[in-house]
Amino acid sequence: MAETVHQEPSTTAAQPQEERTFTQSEMNAIIQDRLNRERGKYADYEALKEKAAQFDAAQEAGKTELQKATEKVSRLQAQLDAMTQADEVRQVRENISRKTGVPAALLSGATEEECNAQAQAILQFANPGGYPNVRDGGEPAARPTGSAREQFAGWAQQYFK
Repeated sequence: MAETVHQEPSTTAAQPQEERTFTQSEMNAIIQDRLNRERGKYADYEALKEKAAQFDAAQEAGKTELQKATEKVSRLQAQLDAMTQADEVRQVRENISRKTGVPAALLSGATEEECNAQAQAILQFANPGGYPNVRDGGEPAARPTGSAREQFAGWAQQYFK
């Protein structure tokens, strides 16, 4: 099968413009020549593709190591922060305990103000202001003898005269 291809007109004025026709074998040769030139441009494509894959794998492996190191640093920093915070709270509780005399185990606040307020509340609860007032002055009375009815009658006479 013959195909036609347009070519550039020649510079001579004597020749009329004609369309040149090519045979199938000529077209195949032209196409094969063009394909060979294009393939030559990308001859090392497979080698470059393999090198790029190796580079990506190495970069990913390095990234993974970096991520592992970053996660480990974050975890250790969190542990250090927690230990530092716990030590500060322990020191505050011990200071308040020494100042007030309240055992540090009874204090649960995290700041000095909270622990101080708790210690004052504990001290107020522990020392409500002395002993309650007793009508008989706190001296032991002689034990009454007899039935409960007689004891109640004696008590009522003594206090409700």
